[in-house]
Amino acid sequence: MRLTTLLITLTLFSACREKQSRNLQLQEQTVTGDRVEVIYFHGKQRCMTCKSIEAQTKELLTGSLAEAVKTGQIVYRTVDISDKEGEKIADRYEVTWSSLFVNRWKDGQEQRNNMTEFAFSKATSDPEGFKAGLKEKIEILMK
Repeated sequence: MRLTTLLITLTLFSACREKQSRNLQLQEQTVTGDRVEVIYFHGKQRCMTCKSIEAQTKELLTGSLAEAVKTGQIVYRTVDISDKEGEKIADRYEVTWSSLFVNRWKDGQEQRNNMTEFAFSKATSDPEGFKAGLKEKIEILMK
C-alpha cells in the first residue's frame, strides 16, 4: 500500500511538465505575528493538477476567506522552487516539487501542515471537496 501511494504520488509530480501560464499572487510579503500561512510551491512547468491546486486555493482565499486575508490573519505565498530564492525556502521545507503547506504561526513558532497529498487527491477530481477541506484546516488553525 505504501509503495502504491509513493508510486502514484511520484507519477503525479513527474507529470508536472506544462509551462506556467501566469504567476498571480494574493500576497507576497513578510508578515510577523500570529497568522495562518498558506504556501504553494511550484516549479517552472506545471501539470493540470498543479495548476488546479493553485487556482482552487486562490479561489478560496479571494472568496469566503477574503476578509481574513485582508486583515493579515491568513497570508498566501507562492514559491517558485526553480529560482534561487525559492530554492532556499523549498530547502527549509524539504520540498522538491509542487507542494501545498498550511502553517500556523503563533508566538513566533511555526506549526507546519503538509497538505500536498490531500491537494493532489482532490484538486481536480473534487474541487469543492478540496476547497472545503482546505478551508476547514485553515479555520482550525486560526483558532
